[in-house]
Amino acid sequence: MITQFQKIALLTMGLIPAFLGTCFAELPDIEAAVMKKDYAQARELALDIIKNSNDPNQTMEAEYYYGLAQLRLGQYDDARQAFQKVMDTHPSQDTYDKAALSLIEGYYMQGLYTDALEAANQLYRKSPNSSFLSLIYFKIAGADLKLMRWEEAHEFLTKIINEFPQSPEAPVSRQLLEEKQYFAVQVGSFLDKARAIALIDDLKGNGQYAYVVETNGGNGETYYRVRVGQMSSLNEAEDLKKRLDKLGYPTLIYP
Repeated sequence: MITQFQKIALLTMGLIPAFLGTCFAELPDIEAAVMKKDYAQARELALDIIKNSNDPNQTMEAEYYYGLAQLRLGQYDDARQAFQKVMDTHPSQDTYDKAALSLIEGYYMQGLYTDALEAANQLYRKSPNSSFLSLIYFKIAGADLKLMRWEEAHEFLTKIINEFPQSPEAPVSRQLLEEKQYFAVQVGSFLDKARAIALIDDLKGNGQYAYVVETNGGNGETYYRVRVGQMSSLNEAEDLKKRLDKLGYPTLIYP
C-alpha cells in the first residue's frame, strides 16, 4: 500500500504522469474517512478506486462506500443507484444484503416509506436466513410504523425480541412496543433529566407544548426523551417537524 506520505511525495516530485491509471486510494483509506464521518473525502476516495482499479471486487466495495457516503451527504438518488449497482454484480449474500439494507435506508431517509417497505419485504423473501435478519425485521417494522400499520409493525418487533433478544435492535424494539399508537416529534434525548427539563422550558418559550418520555436503554440507563405533539397522522407530524426545524431544533419523527 502506498502511504499518505508517499502519495504527497509523488505529487511534489511531479511523478504523477508515470503513475497515470494507478489507483492511489485504498479501501482502508475510505473506511477511515467513514469512521471520521468525513463523507466528502470518503466519496472522493471511492471514486478514485471506481475509476482506476482493475480489481472487480475492490471496485464493488468502493461502489458500496460511494453509496454510503452519498447517503450520509443527502444525495439519496445517487446513493441508491450505487447500492443497486453492487446488488446487480451478484456479490456474496452478505454483501448483497448489506447493499440492499443501505438502499432501504435511502428510501427511509427520504420519507419514501412505501418504497422502503416494499424493498425490505423483497429482501426478506430473498434472504430469509440473512446474517442481518434482525435488522431486516427492524426495517420492515420501521416502515410499517410510519405507514400506521401498527399490527404488522408489532409482529416484526416481537419477532426481533423473541428470535434475537441480544441484538442491537432488541432494546429499541421493546421500547417501540411500549409506545402508544401516535406520532410525535422528538427534539432531544438525554441521560440528565435536568437537561431535558431545560429543553422543555425552551420549547414552551417558543410556544410549543413539550413533554418527557422516560425509556430504559439496552445498557440499563434511563433516557429522558423530549417530544412535542401527539398526532394521529404522519402528515401532521411532518408539518410540526418543519416548524420545529425552522426554530432551529434537531428533529426526529417518532416512531
